[in-house]
Amino acid sequence: MNIHEYQAKQIFKKYGVPTPRGIVANTADEAVKNAQELGGNIWVVKAQIHAGGRGLGGGVKLARSLDEVRKLSDEILGMTLITHQTGPEGKLVQKVYIEEGADIKDELYLGVVLDRAKEMPVVMASTEGGMAIEDVAHNTPEKIIKVAVDPAIGFQGFHGRELVFGLGITDPNEQKKFISFASKLFKLYMENDAEMIEINPLIKTGSGEFLALDGKMGFDDSALYRHPEIEAMRDISEEDHDEREAGQHGLSYVSLDGEIGCMVNGAGLAMGTMDAINYIGGTPANFLDVGGKANAETVAKGFEIILKNPKVKAIFVNIFGGIVRCDRIANGILEATKITNVHVPVVVRLDGTNAPEAAEILKNANIANIITATDLADGAAKAVAAAKQAK
Repeated sequence: MNIHEYQAKQIFKKYGVPTPRGIVANTADEAVKNAQELGGNIWVVKAQIHAGGRGLGGGVKLARSLDEVRKLSDEILGMTLITHQTGPEGKLVQKVYIEEGADIKDELYLGVVLDRAKEMPVVMASTEGGMAIEDVAHNTPEKIIKVAVDPAIGFQGFHGRELVFGLGITDPNEQKKFISFASKLFKLYMENDAEMIEINPLIKTGSGEFLALDGKMGFDDSALYRHPEIEAMRDISEEDHDEREAGQHGLSYVSLDGEIGCMVNGAGLAMGTMDAINYIGGTPANFLDVGGKANAETVAKGFEIILKNPKVKAIFVNIFGGIVRCDRIANGILEATKITNVHVPVVVRLDGTNAPEAAEILKNANIANIITATDLADGAAKAVAAAKQAK
């Protein structure tokens, strides 16, 4: 689950992570009122969407008068903001964050993410603040400092020193402030079951203070039951509708950019299925795990969600019958085609418990757009061929 910048900064403040003052607004009138409450004569009007790159997309503007606050808020609210993370469809801006201006002397990057290879959190820092970290990693990877932190010992002084030396911070007072900042951020990460925290940019002011000028946070959905106050921050209007609908029916679904819909039981098998499709020369349209208790209703809902994507030209159903019997899945597929209008070819590969019986059921059904496959490679090849033929 992701949250907005203004929500991330609310959590930052609880942990003593310094941020500029700001207030969220839903209308231009509220934005002006918030600017008056903050005081000063320079404000930043920031679009609130779950995506990075808002500044480059025109969603972050500097205002030097209350009239400008109103004008810019009017322009940003209701706009469809397109960034490198939203894709070409963009996201509708429904809130703006009015923040006081800051004295920016330098811009840095600081984040905490889970490194699955190292099996521990990694604190990442860079002198290239304000740049997309993906671009920095691609073009100048040497400018990213990565410090793995064992959760058993937590963030220690030597971790902080490795960061400040890598960033070239030489002033002892500034080193102390940065290490304190990073330590608080790591504590926040661990105590809230976060998956990712990113501050880009982290600024150093003229007086040598460090402030989180931006804030991006994502959390482990499976741990939200431990944090009801964070779960209450969920903005479902920012989430993919199909992914949310799938979750309500016990399905794990992630939309992708390809043209072959995938319906699989088990995350590992789903990844292997997508790899096989790519290897054959096709492109998967989604990740869809129906779980170990698939029935006609869940299969039908899976078909319905997959077929909402107009790019889908074929569907590959790849099920290993361990917990669930293959004959039950075969009957579920036939029932699902009665419930949902499945208008594209469906390649079915069933293996495991009662696989021969399942094959007989599908054969006897004699449905033209259902194509049976003998194994994973055969199924992937038939799905790719069916998608190409449907173009």
